[in-house]
Amino acid sequence: MTEITPPPAQSSLRRLVPRIFSRAAPREGLEQLVRTVRAHHPKGDIAIVDRAYQTAARAHAQQKRQSGEPYITHPLAVAQILAELGLGPRAIAAALLHDTVEDTSYGLDQLTAEFGDEVAMLVDGVTKLDKVKYGDAAQAETVRKMIVAMSRDIRVLLIKLADRLHNARTWGFVPPEKAAKKATETLEIYAPLAHRLGIQAIKSELEDLSFAVLHPKLYAEIDSLVKQRTPQREQYLQTVIDAVESDLRELRIRGRVMGRPKQLYSVYQKMVVRGREFDDIYDLIGIRVLVTTVRDCYAVLGSIHARWTPLPGRFKDYIATPKFNLYQSLHTTVIGPSGRTVEIQIRTHEMHQQAEFGVAAHWKYKERLAGGKSDAKALDNDMAWLAHISDWQAETADPGEFLDSLRFEIGAKEVYVFTPKGRVIGLPAGATPVDFAYAVHTEVGHRTMGAKVNGRLVPLESTLSSGDVVEVFTSKNPDAGPSQDWLGFVKSTRARNKIRGWFTKERREEAVEQGKDAIARAMRRQNLPLQRLMGQDAFSEVAHQLRYEDVTALYAAVGEGHVSTQSVIEKVTALVRAEEDTSTGPIELPAVGRSRQKRDSDSGILVRGAPDILVKLAKCCTPVPGDEIVGFVTRGSGVSVHRADCTNVESLMQDPERLIEVTWAPTTKSLFLVQIQVEALDRSGLLSDVTRVLSEHHVNILSASVQTNNDRLALSRFVFEMGDTVHLDRVLNAVRRIDAVYDVYRVTSS
Repeated sequence: MTEITPPPAQSSLRRLVPRIFSRAAPREGLEQLVRTVRAHHPKGDIAIVDRAYQTAARAHAQQKRQSGEPYITHPLAVAQILAELGLGPRAIAAALLHDTVEDTSYGLDQLTAEFGDEVAMLVDGVTKLDKVKYGDAAQAETVRKMIVAMSRDIRVLLIKLADRLHNARTWGFVPPEKAAKKATETLEIYAPLAHRLGIQAIKSELEDLSFAVLHPKLYAEIDSLVKQRTPQREQYLQTVIDAVESDLRELRIRGRVMGRPKQLYSVYQKMVVRGREFDDIYDLIGIRVLVTTVRDCYAVLGSIHARWTPLPGRFKDYIATPKFNLYQSLHTTVIGPSGRTVEIQIRTHEMHQQAEFGVAAHWKYKERLAGGKSDAKALDNDMAWLAHISDWQAETADPGEFLDSLRFEIGAKEVYVFTPKGRVIGLPAGATPVDFAYAVHTEVGHRTMGAKVNGRLVPLESTLSSGDVVEVFTSKNPDAGPSQDWLGFVKSTRARNKIRGWFTKERREEAVEQGKDAIARAMRRQNLPLQRLMGQDAFSEVAHQLRYEDVTALYAAVGEGHVSTQSVIEKVTALVRAEEDTSTGPIELPAVGRSRQKRDSDSGILVRGAPDILVKLAKCCTPVPGDEIVGFVTRGSGVSVHRADCTNVESLMQDPERLIEVTWAPTTKSLFLVQIQVEALDRSGLLSDVTRVLSEHHVNILSASVQTNNDRLALSRFVFEMGDTVHLDRVLNAVRRIDAVYDVYRVTSS
């Protein structure tokens, strides 16, 4: 890896945002790392850390960072971040080796042999997938791979977050376009993931560094405003701290009172998103009180409310009802000295560790509890959200849809509702009783027929609020299932995927039966030996020829109209005819259709009086069987077939002696081009949804074009091949049911 000369634009960035130009401090490096690991894990296996460092240093020996530093400074810095979070020696070893498999000749098999399966699994979880193999889907599939590994061991995500954090500190050395792309991805995926896992220390720095790259001038301006206000704010803050410390002495409670640091990205969000003035935000004083026990938390809260008037509706008890990321604290806002508003957080020291380091602190506790062995199952019991993420990623096949769902899932605000037994359920803002039912259990969701919220019957599309007690009623009918209408109002990814999955399964089972019946009826009509043919392996071979997984998938395709019954029967009988002995006698198929003329090509067209002439279907109007057609003899390219109402036919009529009579006579090998237009409201994931539906109907897309106008109307055109035009209406109806699609129709002229 060679050093890249920074572009000229970086000189202004260096002046505005020096934080993104940081280099590794010229200190002892490995010695500092070992001291940090030993401080958290006195009896840990320090030798594995040293071996991992030596291996990584050899593998990266010829590489340099874009800042000009030796590459080993990066894995060393990542390991130091994780060591400060309290992770154990094996995770630190994985951090030191995390780029070796991806960027050097050091392979995963060799790593497994030298460091064991656990370290190898952690390294593999954060290794990017090959862009050559996965193309544009590489990023989405890499994130998906990380999510799968994360569901098995949360340390995979911790290594990835530390990796992204150190890279963010050096974004000043990479081209601005690449840095901006990485910063956007960080704000959309990695910072929310850090928040979900409760790692406030990493989340805050990632947000500030991303903000600095995306909006350097705004970052510098807010930073300057903060520094200007700091002296007056510090003076007032000390007055508040002195008063609270006085209350602690009176209560004889040992505690620590401190000011809360202001995050620049948070200030920016409140100014831009909420439209508030800087003075309104920055005048808001925040302090944090750390005490020893939960009892002390409530005692301090009482003394503060006795001293200053609390603001109604601003008290939150996250100790009794923790947040989704295990965060616990008491929050209150009071009118402090001189009438200024003061925000106060009260928590124990353990709760503070959880708030700052989240699941990392939790993991450290689990490691100690298990005597140094990882305990991912116990962790997953507490972090149920990880299980939900793992579930729905397995149910989402399309990479684009997966990334969109992930951004929504990790970025959505949550409401907290209760089951009748008092269990807390976290749901996305705007969630309904149906979302609640699927969060409890998939079968509860499928059988839901009504709901009560706070003791009152409500419609299933009602929006839930935090604190609601929700009870759902389920049907005892074994055939009960969800309604298609639910997809219009559910908010959670889990509920949406489960409902879609149910309908896909139901439609498939119905289609399989319909396909079997259709083939059996057709064979009886043609006097074919039903039992003999159905009992052989010919159907499996035909399914393989047509690229279906098994015979069941072939039956489903016939039932859904993707493949014609006659096509399947012809292929099966041809196989049996080739395999059977002559003594059995050939199986003759009766002639299908009235025409016995020689078919001239697989175009599906018969040309009167010219059996051997080349025939082409015109691309300007893409005729298909059933359309009224005309033939035109071209110079050197055979007969061109157009729809009778094609805009080009009028000009062809001026040369009537070259017109020729043509009729439809499609064979099982005939393929026809179909062009459709989709009109929809522009939204994220629209193209992904349309292509998914088309692929579910086994449509082979040849080309696609999308354009959007100022009214947010998206016009998409797709050209695809279709062997049997019977199911075109089914395809159009399926696309029409996609959310935000206004209309879809076949285009018959360019």
